[in-house]
Amino acid sequence: MSYKSFDFTPEQILMRDSILGLLGRVLPAEKMLELDKASAFPDEAFRAVAADGWLGLPIGSEYGGAGASNKDMAVFIEAMGYYHYGIRSAYMTTAIYGASHLQYHASEAQRQEMLPRLIAGELKMCIAYSEPDSGSDAAGIRTRAVRDGDAYVINGQKIYITNAHVSDWMVVSAKTGPTVAPGAGHKALSLFLVDSKTPGLTIQPMDPLGSRTSLPNEVFFDDVRVPAGNLLGREGAAWPMLMRGLNQERLLLAATSAGHCMRILELAKDFAINRKAFGKPITEYQAISHKLADMHMLTELARMATFHAARMLDAGEDAVLETTTAKIVATENNFKVADLGMQIMAGAGYMAGEMQRLFREARLGPIGGGTSEILRNVIGKRMGL
Repeated sequence: MSYKSFDFTPEQILMRDSILGLLGRVLPAEKMLELDKASAFPDEAFRAVAADGWLGLPIGSEYGGAGASNKDMAVFIEAMGYYHYGIRSAYMTTAIYGASHLQYHASEAQRQEMLPRLIAGELKMCIAYSEPDSGSDAAGIRTRAVRDGDAYVINGQKIYITNAHVSDWMVVSAKTGPTVAPGAGHKALSLFLVDSKTPGLTIQPMDPLGSRTSLPNEVFFDDVRVPAGNLLGREGAAWPMLMRGLNQERLLLAATSAGHCMRILELAKDFAINRKAFGKPITEYQAISHKLADMHMLTELARMATFHAARMLDAGEDAVLETTTAKIVATENNFKVADLGMQIMAGAGYMAGEMQRLFREARLGPIGGGTSEILRNVIGKRMGL
């Protein structure tokens, strides 16, 4: 990974190099292909990441974490996205999505009990929001939680829930209030901590195009009883909880795609330098060199948008425009870079191997974590349109 740093501190460079070195030891290229073919969670790599303390990076020091900044996390996730999309996803579902709800919305007793175990790698988490009829429209969910004595009973279905099949706990959104006026569905929305082993809970892995080492799942709730103490915050208070983490989520998805661009460009360039056609390296043909130049520009733009957004967030600015822009630019550029890389490698890329895996993984970016279309609506509203 020889790319320039965006005024990274020495500590950030050390962090980046450390995680890349660790993953190089525990997740070699042949292992990545083996896991992808088997649709298997990268458990050994996840445990190694935990053993080195990296799961605590975004968590407050009062719970045993490092309290990393947004830029720290962008540097770290870019490196993980560069190395392997699946281990990055495995990391984020627990250490970013799950841990943020524990840190900011759980009771102090739950934080003290669960966060140290999460940091140690003793529990994995996921978030369960999307449903068959409501993905981007989080307020339109149909899953319901009804109070019954000292518990809530949850019924409904979630879909595309990343790593639910390996999670110990999930954060679940459900309606707890009565039907409300159109456009105000968020007022009835609540969040719950649900033990993945609770009776009545069924988890079924799905068969995605890419990201096959961190599978999406269908999750069914059939009279799932959850202790009342597992309600996060108050009834009907989920909406601001969900909104709280959106800026960081978009930033880190952008960082993932920026890192992914870097790896694809590196792979395609190395191939092209060593591939000969009609007696000379194919990089001597302008049709190939221009594709590599385009890949470089797209990668640079993805990185610039990402680290600009990180700086804005750390400066305490209202950075919705910047993080949303970064997410769209980086993820869409990522797939363009993957498409160009596939074209350069031609048949060698199309066959099973690293380029094919990277191409399949890149397609998720403009869909997951808010589609590019929905995020353009967000930008439009911020522009006053």
